[in-house]
Amino acid sequence: MLIRPRRNRRHPALRRLVRETQLSPDDLVLPLFVQEGEGLASAIASLPGHARLSIDRLVEKAGEAVALGVPGVALFPVIDPAEKDPRGSAAAKPDGLLQRSVRALKAAHPELLVITDVALDPYSSDGHDGVLIGERIDNDETLPILAAMAVSQAEAGADVVAPSDMMDGRVLAIREALDAAGFTEVAIGSYCTKYASAFYGPFREALDSAPRSGDKKTYQMDPANAREALRELSLDESEGADWVMVKPGLVYADIIRLVRDHTALPVAAYHVSGEYAMLRAAAERGWLDYDRCLLESLLSLKRAGADVIFTYGALDAARLLRG
Repeated sequence: MLIRPRRNRRHPALRRLVRETQLSPDDLVLPLFVQEGEGLASAIASLPGHARLSIDRLVEKAGEAVALGVPGVALFPVIDPAEKDPRGSAAAKPDGLLQRSVRALKAAHPELLVITDVALDPYSSDGHDGVLIGERIDNDETLPILAAMAVSQAEAGADVVAPSDMMDGRVLAIREALDAAGFTEVAIGSYCTKYASAFYGPFREALDSAPRSGDKKTYQMDPANAREALRELSLDESEGADWVMVKPGLVYADIIRLVRDHTALPVAAYHVSGEYAMLRAAAERGWLDYDRCLLESLLSLKRAGADVIFTYGALDAARLLRG
């Protein structure tokens, strides 16, 4: 008798019936960049299809996500250099750009999940995720600033605060601050295993958030390490994270699987700017089919174990998946 696995592949309907992994718009989160002004959409050269949006245009773009069934957006503010300082003081302003953006989104699209980034780099004149003292990022000096930032975002209406800074103890500091301020229902989506990756370039261009000196290797994870991810996972779980993220996504699919196999929490993966930009650049040169490769890339993240996928291709993927 010859075993023939191909029998299960011979017909489109049969392939659908036995498909192990399903990708849908429900799995996706759209990252968006917001800037001051009105009626503005400033194109980002290294992120084709994306722009720095004024709040009114942000609300419009979020409306597209709602219409396509994408459940959430993740916000990243483009801060005026004049507002930046070494301690990121503008991060917790009640009338700050991010806070006004959250209020506008929740007013226009109450059903949309709004996820906010907790890290100092967009606000810091040094471009680091924590407070730079001398040549060292001071972990403990940073924690109360991150906690105040998260509370301010929750006051504006954020549904999920997402610390991406990789300071030790920040999940606990944020959870305690949120609870003390009465925001016990606001979730923490922790960037649990965030690597010091070379794939973040377009994102940093979009926010002008690259470090002014040094790099982020003393707080973001070494790309060579896998077991260390389990240590970060254990800490964030114990400190009260509601879900955990692996960033980047595609080139760390092994880490997504490792984390998935060691937690009951929802696992997110970030299909980062460099991973997305490579698809767009290759497609523009005619080297690959963008639509098919985007869906295959996102499916691979889901197959690796991601429940949630942050991707700049969220709207494109949702359109394709809805047919």
